[in-house]
Amino acid sequence: MSRQRIVTDLNLSGTGWQAFERTVQRLLIARGYQGVQLAGASGDGGADVTGTLNGKRWLFQAKRWRRAVGPSVIAETVAACRRYDAQIPVVVSLSGFDQAARTQQRDLQARGIPLQLWDRAALERQASLLPAQPLSQRDLDRFALRSYQVQAVDQMMGELLNGARSSLVVLATGLGKTFVAAEFYRRFTATRPRAKTLVLAHRNELVYQLERSFWPMLPPEIATGVWNGNERPDHEALADLDVVFACVDSVASAVNSGRELPHFSLVIVDECHHLGTGNYAAVLGELSAADGGAFLVGMTATPWRPDGQGLHRWFDYPVVDLDMVRGLREGYLANVDYRMFTDNIDWDALAHGLAAATPGSTTDRSLTPRGINRTLFIEEWDDAVVERLAEVWREQARPRGIVFCGTVDHAERMSARINALGFTRAGAIASKTSNGKAVDAATRARTLWDFADGRTGVLCAVDILNEGVDVPDVNIVVFQRVTHSRRIFVQQLGRGLRLAPGKDRVIVLDFVSDIRRFAAGLELQDSLTSRSNKQHEPRVQMGNKVTFMRANAEDKQGATFLREWLGDLREVQDADEDVQILRYPPTPDIRRTIKGDS
Repeated sequence: MSRQRIVTDLNLSGTGWQAFERTVQRLLIARGYQGVQLAGASGDGGADVTGTLNGKRWLFQAKRWRRAVGPSVIAETVAACRRYDAQIPVVVSLSGFDQAARTQQRDLQARGIPLQLWDRAALERQASLLPAQPLSQRDLDRFALRSYQVQAVDQMMGELLNGARSSLVVLATGLGKTFVAAEFYRRFTATRPRAKTLVLAHRNELVYQLERSFWPMLPPEIATGVWNGNERPDHEALADLDVVFACVDSVASAVNSGRELPHFSLVIVDECHHLGTGNYAAVLGELSAADGGAFLVGMTATPWRPDGQGLHRWFDYPVVDLDMVRGLREGYLANVDYRMFTDNIDWDALAHGLAAATPGSTTDRSLTPRGINRTLFIEEWDDAVVERLAEVWREQARPRGIVFCGTVDHAERMSARINALGFTRAGAIASKTSNGKAVDAATRARTLWDFADGRTGVLCAVDILNEGVDVPDVNIVVFQRVTHSRRIFVQQLGRGLRLAPGKDRVIVLDFVSDIRRFAAGLELQDSLTSRSNKQHEPRVQMGNKVTFMRANAEDKQGATFLREWLGDLREVQDADEDVQILRYPPTPDIRRTIKGDS
């Protein structure tokens, strides 16, 4: 097996333009470029891949044409450098460059523009410079496995050797499910050098994220590829790949049409709580993953399927099971200083409703979450939010923040307010502008690149950063977006929980106007301060806390009232918009407490 399988003839010529761009992306990551992003899309403005090396911003345009590239592409790439504020433009051409392009390169270099032209031979030379070891083994500060990850892989190997056919990994966001899966793949294939692996997910975007997450753990001799709704490798290409990252719908469609699949010895299913759907049943049935065929690995943060059933059909007990709270308590995630603000609660409206209630009755005043949110909360309070953000900006040594907003217009307003105060530079990012037009790929890519490079201190995000963006040194998270999905909430919070050198904590400012979020905050507070947990976990980190705030001071009265009123916190969190579960508190004593009359 050649060491240069990161760049092969079949990989370059036998796949589409998307795979060609990702080959460049993987090569840069393996070479040690930082913040490598795939920008290539319609409207990318001449930038397909971007990255930073030795403090210089590099911009790559990749052309998988059958003809040589000429001067027009060179001019487009140089213009893209100006738009992205990059220093080094690179054109990568599968079919090389014509003489006019070479002449143009010399002219530009004479003018101080360091244009580089990479043809197929240059790509192969870049690949030949790669060490045999994967990046994860060359940069242990970033990629060293934690003790629970090592133990999980050891147990997975033990189950494999003992004849088991599956293994389940349950880890919360930020705790490294992919690291565990990739390390197991490495050890699995150490004794099975030609073993092929299939990594399955239920969405196209997640497939790309998984491939990128695996790359640092794979040596350059391992060839990877994607099979999803956008890319459909033929049988020869599939047979050549060592690891195939696929959308389950695409594989199921092939199975249902009678297409023969390559032999996979290992199948890894991400977010395996989706197992049980017809497409997963078709694919796993074909591969006999649960019955003497491929070894099945499941990864999830929540080992419960949407229909409420467990995963016992496919797996026994998980080899590792760490939720977010335990990860916080044991120091595997950044300490969290969670501040929930009650300033925008209209206690007068609640007190008025209480006074109107039938004395002694708790049945006549039931409310839905939708109704109580309309009654209880005042309008948005963006100026106060920005003031609090400016204050905590001074609390962190190297601040970097994300503000989750409700609408594009809101994100643009927040960005403008932050920039007006001047304590940092902010940018808004969303899939659409406030007038409904799609944000072009170049603008979105430039915004993310500036944030990754530290040129932008705060991103005001709407629908982009829930997942797929990994900036571990984010240490301030601001919530202004109402989300009723616990999964999305955890993903958003997870943007700040990852550990990074020099990062001791993440400050979370929660301004969400939804009664269910207060229930979530109280439950998190209980989980982090539970005496029973502390007795059983000797390595407890004392930096985690959840504080209710009002007028920038601790609001113990408000927290006490909310706890008394909400009762079953999990039931409130899970309540639908129009379910009558909330009730006005029956005693006037609580009213006096929240009004400060006692």
